[in-house]
Amino acid sequence: MASSRTLNSQSISEITAKEKELTGQDRPVAGGPAAQAQKHANQPVSSDVVSDVAQGEKKVTGRDVPVSGGPAALAQSIASSVSPYNQFRPAIHGAETELTGQDQPVKGGPTAQAQSHANEPINSQNLHDITEGEKKVTGGQRVKGGPTATAQSELGKSRS
Repeated sequence: MASSRTLNSQSISEITAKEKELTGQDRPVAGGPAAQAQKHANQPVSSDVVSDVAQGEKKVTGRDVPVSGGPAALAQSIASSVSPYNQFRPAIHGAETELTGQDQPVKGGPTAQAQSHANEPINSQNLHDITEGEKKVTGGQRVKGGPTATAQSELGKSRS
């Protein structure tokens, strides 16, 4: 696997196909996920690219949350292949959701901290930042099975 994936024509075609599944239309929607992906053609798939595709998806669905298996999910999976750290974000987000009872990440919380380190190797600074984010949503405590524990567990799995 390459150390970085670019948003090549095949990736853009796949995102376009996912958009068509959502809209039922043959042509991409102006400002939709395919159009957003096209803006980033031949660029590394970063969190900014995923965010733009998600905004395009929101435009065609009217929903704040990306569709499972939709264009934004596909862009995220491409981005996840860039760095193992990106794969941890869904796990960290899930642990945060358990704590807060909300699907939306908390500003400055553990998911946001993980997002800020997208495409970086996992290290003690990343884990420290996730811990600080966790403390923000818990009122200063680390929680057994919480976001930090989840990140550490995922890190252990990636090394084995």
